[in-house]
Amino acid sequence: LLTGSSSAEIDAPIDRVWALVEDVARAPEWQQGLSLVVVERDREGRPVVCDTVSDARVTKVYCRVAMSYDPPRKLSWVRVESEDIDVMQGSWELEALAGRRTRATYSLAVDPGKVGLLARPLEKALRPIVVGARPAELAREVANRG
Repeated sequence: LLTGSSSAEIDAPIDRVWALVEDVARAPEWQQGLSLVVVERDREGRPVVCDTVSDARVTKVYCRVAMSYDPPRKLSWVRVESEDIDVMQGSWELEALAGRRTRATYSLAVDPGKVGLLARPLEKALRPIVVGARPAELAREVANRG
């Protein structure tokens, strides 16, 4: 199982950060290497099932995920179908800090399954891009949207 998480403190209140995190359909606009198609939405219009493609440089990882929302603190997802990987689960967790700041933590766990032979190069490619970069990407996007 390949796992990792990273955090960033964002100079914005939690509600502003949450608005961006829960806008799953627009995530590919600011998350490098991610493509996403919304398959199903809930009664509130939020994506609950999405087809994703993550470009891990060595290979592209295709996965259908189910989203769950716990506003404004946590967005999580879990693999429901994929020929490429056996397990994928991840989350954004937000914590309100003093001074109207927010700590955002991105976590991801992947079992490469059939691409097991690629596990080491996949981990090497995924960790800095997908896990390490995500909070910085979120912070940049929050700042850009002012």
